[in-house]
Amino acid sequence: MKHLLKMGGLTPEELTHILDVADKLKADQKAGGTAPLLKGKSVALMFSKNSTRTRTSFEVGVYQLGGLGNYMNAATELQSGRGEPLKDTARVLGRYYDCVVWRTYRQRDLEEFAELAGVPVINGLTDYAHPCQVLADLMTIRERRGALEGQTLCFIGDGCSMANSLIVGCLLAGMKVRCVCPQGYRPAADVLMFAHKYGEKFQLLTDPTEGVKDADVVVTAAWNTAPGTPESERRLRDFAGFQVTSPLMSKARSDALLLHCLPAHRGEEVSTAVFEEHATRSSRKRKTASTSRRLFWQCCWRINNKENCRIRENARMRQFFCLC
Repeated sequence: MKHLLKMGGLTPEELTHILDVADKLKADQKAGGTAPLLKGKSVALMFSKNSTRTRTSFEVGVYQLGGLGNYMNAATELQSGRGEPLKDTARVLGRYYDCVVWRTYRQRDLEEFAELAGVPVINGLTDYAHPCQVLADLMTIRERRGALEGQTLCFIGDGCSMANSLIVGCLLAGMKVRCVCPQGYRPAADVLMFAHKYGEKFQLLTDPTEGVKDADVVVTAAWNTAPGTPESERRLRDFAGFQVTSPLMSKARSDALLLHCLPAHRGEEVSTAVFEEHATRSSRKRKTASTSRRLFWQCCWRINNKENCRIRENARMRQFFCLC
């Protein structure tokens, strides 16, 4: 039985295999639908924190694969919210469900849950790690760049869950990583120990300009998660100069990707202008791909006179192939 609790639990081969399978499933879905790989399976979606993208991704993904995804608010809907011991919740849910996705706070709670549940457990975000988000980011980079090996990624922000997972995941994928954080906001000690084994492929910096120089990918994440509090005021001071702005992005490669796990706090970790520019650019690419697909379908229909022409897309190369 295999869990996905943190990126360090994967080997380079396993990481590549996950991305390859994801590419195939995405292509199959676009071509008309995926095989019901989860038919007859139930997945518990247990969230102790609010979620938009992670919850939606799992609900839709499980449905498209033929399974049942059952969302539960762990804080208000489960007995754990009234003090039931974690080990009891883990044992019970493990007897009902084939897999559990849990978004919670403490990594050690997630790991204890995984030890007792008896079914695969997936980390939907903890304060230490966000492996699913990083796998999605790596998939996006590979789609846009064609390969991960040799790409340079610069993360700017708080050295918490996203930084921890990006550092490990990108190094496993053969990328170079620069992590730019203010003093006092470094990634976890075990992550840094892992990263330093990769020598010059990893740099821990405090100067955003040095970090983004000639970078292929720039990543940031929200660092002001409690607005209006004394902690928020301190972070606003500590992260001054760490906003991803147009002048800063100009130091990266001209075709650099900007990734953000969202939600984004415009005017804090990223400027409104930079965020909207890259969000619009991504939308245009999706629209272009969709338009190309429709045009190809129309041409194929005219040639073959087949209403149900099947088209397969090479997601990496943005090419379309007729299967008639």
